[in-house]
Amino acid sequence: MEKLLEQSQKAIAGIERLAQGCRETLSEKITRDNAIDMPSLERYQFIAHGYAWIATYLEAIKQLAAWAGQLQAQDTVTELEQVIYKVGIGGYLQQLLHGIPMSQDEVIRPDDFASSAILAEIMAEGAIDSLIKDGDTNANRLRIVELIIDADQSGEFGELALGETLNMVRDQFRRFADEEISNRADEWHRQDRLIPFELIRKLAELGVFAVCIPEEYAGHAMGKLTMCVITEELARGYIGVGSIATRSEIAAELILNAGTAGQKKHYLPKIASGEMIPAAVFTEPDRGSDLAGLTTRAVKNAHGYEITGNKTWSTHAARANLMTLLARTNPTDKGYKGLSMFLIEKPSGTDNDPFPSEGMSGSEIPVIGYRGMKEYELSFDRFKTGADALLGGVEGQGFKQLMSSFETARIQTAARGIGVARNALELALRYARQRMQFGKPILAYPRVAGKIGWMVAEIMLLRQLVYYAARRMNSGKRCDIEAGMAKLLSAKVAWSCADNALQIHGGNGYAVEYSISRVLCDARVLNIFEGSAEIQANVIARGLLHRHLQQAGSR
Repeated sequence: MEKLLEQSQKAIAGIERLAQGCRETLSEKITRDNAIDMPSLERYQFIAHGYAWIATYLEAIKQLAAWAGQLQAQDTVTELEQVIYKVGIGGYLQQLLHGIPMSQDEVIRPDDFASSAILAEIMAEGAIDSLIKDGDTNANRLRIVELIIDADQSGEFGELALGETLNMVRDQFRRFADEEISNRADEWHRQDRLIPFELIRKLAELGVFAVCIPEEYAGHAMGKLTMCVITEELARGYIGVGSIATRSEIAAELILNAGTAGQKKHYLPKIASGEMIPAAVFTEPDRGSDLAGLTTRAVKNAHGYEITGNKTWSTHAARANLMTLLARTNPTDKGYKGLSMFLIEKPSGTDNDPFPSEGMSGSEIPVIGYRGMKEYELSFDRFKTGADALLGGVEGQGFKQLMSSFETARIQTAARGIGVARNALELALRYARQRMQFGKPILAYPRVAGKIGWMVAEIMLLRQLVYYAARRMNSGKRCDIEAGMAKLLSAKVAWSCADNALQIHGGNGYAVEYSISRVLCDARVLNIFEGSAEIQANVIARGLLHRHLQQAGSR
């Protein structure tokens, strides 16, 4: 393993030079006077987003190497982990050199940046070529599957690097997911039912909503990495359960970052205990990610505010009893500065009366997956709320406040993606071992086993990238770029694993009675919400270029 890690550091150094060359090419095209020119960024969107993918793959490789290095230092590397490492780093190096699929029909290659001279230089060193040749081979993929079967596990490896406490947390929530979630998820999906209140109460008792809230507000202050571990296990059972805490995370982050002392004291303990179930009410019809164009109005009067407008894609909005709502308080400012954030309490709805509040109505948006909390269109017609509902007590700060919560939301969403991918992996492995064709289990066929072997390796790449973003946030470092990378890769890996797992199921996978059909529908949404893949790549590319321009300007 030591030699493998030495080669990896040389390869990483080479890919860093490649990424630098790509950044320089992009910078020449889209920067003017040491600043990003937005029309040029849009014109060269393909290579800008390609650069984001290259940087994301590079960071994933670096974090996989850091994980392997930690296991090596602890002297806990098994053959399984060594082979996973070989396949993971070799596979991503190969894609970096020959083409990263940004979507089903868009591939970014180094040639798109005219980087042939850099490629020749880094390949001459030999480390990358060696890691590719002995990396993502079919033999190594098959060996992963053999070792997993021998150890009777599909997702429990490489976890010693997390430490004893986090592994105890993982074990607790893994058991909870197996006993309370996995065997009920298909029923919730097929019947399009809300996740039962009984289960939400159990999550509250386990402290799920209190994980990242400070102790002074009745939280556990366990940090973002713990949040990721818990979310991953819950989403492995069902994405909807893993997502319930997302709204609590967003609301708590908003209040912690921008709330008044009174708002923190009032809301945070109730969110931590599960007494308050928040819903995020941000998006508007025909606006999507264009938050600057929001038109919902909040008009101030002697008693507080009256809210009028329409919102869409509000998850869990009927059952929630607290809304974080973004509205325009300054009608003359049509941009971000005219927006304000509100904390609005409301009664929880019922099946017969989902929106009992005066001045507020809503209707369900039928969806193909991600059903456990339901999606809603909301209408507000002079809906009344008090002046104390304004987050932070100052108007015009809503967009800035929302941006401060995106890092948490995207890291948590990325952790959900790990859980969905692992769910797909487990279903694929179980089915491939049981399904007999031509006198033997289909796992005996190399292309079936090979798909599963790659799932294992790519999930580990993703997991280390997500955990890295969480650790950065725990340490107080800015991690908007890293959170975006985690979310971008998570959506891709979850969909790839679900798609491959359904392919392994064949025709049965297309039947609603098989869980993998649900998992495929659930996985697809990850590439859309909390910032689509295209938006995410744009954020990463802009962030990296801006960071570089700042560093260059300070020298």
